[in-house]
Amino acid sequence: MGVLLFLGFFALLLLGAPIAIAIGVPTFLVIWAAELGTPVIAPNFFAGIAKFPLLAIPLFILAGFILERCGISLRIIRFANLLVGRRRGGLAIVAIGVCVFFGGVSGSGPADAAAIGAILIPAMYAQGYSKGYSAALIASAGSTAIIVPPSIALIIYGAITNTSVPALFAAGAIPGFIAGLSLLIPAIWIARKKGYGSEQEGDDTDESIWQAFKESFWGLLAPVIILGGLYGGIFTPTEAAVVAVFYSLLLGFVIYRSLSLKSAYQILVDASQASAIVMLIVAFAGLFSWAGSTIGILDSLANMLMGVSDNEWVVLIAIQLLIFIGGMLIDAISIFYIFMPIFLPIMSHFGWDPVWFGVVMTLNLAIGQFTPPVAVNLYVTTQLANIRLEETFKAVWPMVVAMLIALVVVIMFPQLSLFIPTILGLI
Repeated sequence: MGVLLFLGFFALLLLGAPIAIAIGVPTFLVIWAAELGTPVIAPNFFAGIAKFPLLAIPLFILAGFILERCGISLRIIRFANLLVGRRRGGLAIVAIGVCVFFGGVSGSGPADAAAIGAILIPAMYAQGYSKGYSAALIASAGSTAIIVPPSIALIIYGAITNTSVPALFAAGAIPGFIAGLSLLIPAIWIARKKGYGSEQEGDDTDESIWQAFKESFWGLLAPVIILGGLYGGIFTPTEAAVVAVFYSLLLGFVIYRSLSLKSAYQILVDASQASAIVMLIVAFAGLFSWAGSTIGILDSLANMLMGVSDNEWVVLIAIQLLIFIGGMLIDAISIFYIFMPIFLPIMSHFGWDPVWFGVVMTLNLAIGQFTPPVAVNLYVTTQLANIRLEETFKAVWPMVVAMLIALVVVIMFPQLSLFIPTILGLI
């Protein structure tokens, strides 16, 4: 039954089936073949999404859509470009900085890459950057959105492991910054080596910087309000998502006046579709996890991993390799639901901090979002750049290596993840 479950999943995935179908079909077959009782499908399906922390996901998705349509990203990009000033590779620096910042609102890698890429890829191409480099850079920088708070991936991890979501959000701040910083080195090196950009990319006059700051101020304030309220104990992650939605509506209808009732309706439609896709995967993945646990395959895989070595570092490296390979093929939500039941007994056996492990795992999965062959962020940015995926491969590998180094640093120094939640009294 375990072979049927996992081989069926990977076979459908390789055949190009949607991820929800690839997870759901073998799960149904196993439940039927193992005589677990088909009536359990419906209650377990709904139990997978009937968790209060998961309510924050569609709300953060909606807030991200509203802020994107408000023109916030365009204003922040202009302000960041002026701050960077006239330097070769300046737009590459702006792309990384804005992606990390906007990730503090959207919580989604593909959403981050789409919002920033739609504006910056044409601008970078006009400044002499290749489309392949631009798409690879924004895809990799956009992946930091699932690390920096508020992160949809960390909400999923917290719901599965019963770990404090505010603690996870706080723990992701420094590693997210390190991930963004690590991308600057290859991004600037490649831009200067290839001669991408020009010395006229920005205008650093004080007057224009001040004007751009005033125009982007309310957008810059969004993550401050959301994260400040979270860390200050004013509201929960779900309440923070509600605040994010109302604040983004305030910007769109009152402050910037860039939204209309017609555009608001379309935003609701798009956000509903995006949320439905995410929650459908969550529901099927939860059912997959339940079926795997019931037939005992997940316990067997956990014992097999612990049998690799008595040394926790060897086991940790094996787990990270498994996550990295899985992240290249499957989305982060599915990885959490499929692999966390395997990892939980291992974490307990070695006494690993669940907050630290959640950040490490999420950072590893972020790398998978732009690592071929299945790289969701790259698919988004290559569509925006109107190029084939293969055209980004040469430019994306230095970014992969840079973030892998950042991953090693976060693994070796757990306090980078645990420092902020500790001083805030969250753990």
